[in-house]
Amino acid sequence: MSEIYIETAPHHPIDVFGLEEEKLNRVRRFFPQLNIVLRGDLIKAAGDAGHLADFEKKIKLLLFHFERFNRLSENDIDDIMGEAENPTASACEPPLPAGSPLILMGVNGKPIRALTPNQHKLVTAVQKNDMVFAIGPAGSGKTYTAVALAVKALKEKEVKRIILTRPAVEAGENLGFLPGDMKEKLDPYMQPLYDALRDMIPYRKLLTLLEESTIEIAPLAFMRGRTLDHAFVILDEAQNTTESQMKMFLTRMGKNAKFVITGDVTQVDLPFRQNSGLLQAQKILRDIPEISFVELTGKDVVRHRLVARIIEAYACRPSAQNDKEKC
Repeated sequence: MSEIYIETAPHHPIDVFGLEEEKLNRVRRFFPQLNIVLRGDLIKAAGDAGHLADFEKKIKLLLFHFERFNRLSENDIDDIMGEAENPTASACEPPLPAGSPLILMGVNGKPIRALTPNQHKLVTAVQKNDMVFAIGPAGSGKTYTAVALAVKALKEKEVKRIILTRPAVEAGENLGFLPGDMKEKLDPYMQPLYDALRDMIPYRKLLTLLEESTIEIAPLAFMRGRTLDHAFVILDEAQNTTESQMKMFLTRMGKNAKFVITGDVTQVDLPFRQNSGLLQAQKILRDIPEISFVELTGKDVVRHRLVARIIEAYACRPSAQNDKEKC
């Protein structure tokens, strides 16, 4: 008889497996041949070496799923343990090993790290280059990873400020008709950026940094005429910039600045006949060695497991020009 030990750290066993090991009990049903015991943050399994190898592989997939989604449902366990015919993205081999490079520790000690190979490519690209384009579907972690890198750079005093900007396309960047002061007008468009920051900076500290303009969140129109020195600058939803807006933004780059441009070229919300500045930038700037392009895909999606399936279904739908399915 053989034995193996698997750590649940950095996650607390109760967070992963629930009170009274209810979710671990569900796992045990798939491996009746093994004696599985939870002691502290260690899972001990004893039994035949072949069954142990399969158990180790699948329990690491469960832990990886929890790392990505911060949840583990009974359906998730059944999908991963039972190797269903149509497994979710989380039921694939983990693309990065446990303990992949930490970007920073977030609020309440939450470890924030790249969770997929393409997210890791984004981290590496930002370390090497001052201008990086991260292009991929909703939920692939491009904005969240970029914000984490910006917070890290600020904490380590590599930059003096963070500037986060988006084109307010829904209001045509003409925000005057909305009620409230300027902050109240802008907040609905900037909410995803606030959400990311709240994961990484304690709330009171974040308010102070915003009040001091150490962290600035502003619509793209407010970037015109500025030179952005000593700053980590993120342009989010860049697919909704016009060609002239993109050129304007890229030429704001000052001394000791990092620029990360994120966008999803499948979700362009510009008015009819306006070309996306992101699509144009892809064509014009790809051959400049100091500018990096990182492509993310549905496999990088770290939201609910259904999001990856939805993205795949939309990608496979027939286009207006072609009635045949693409997949």
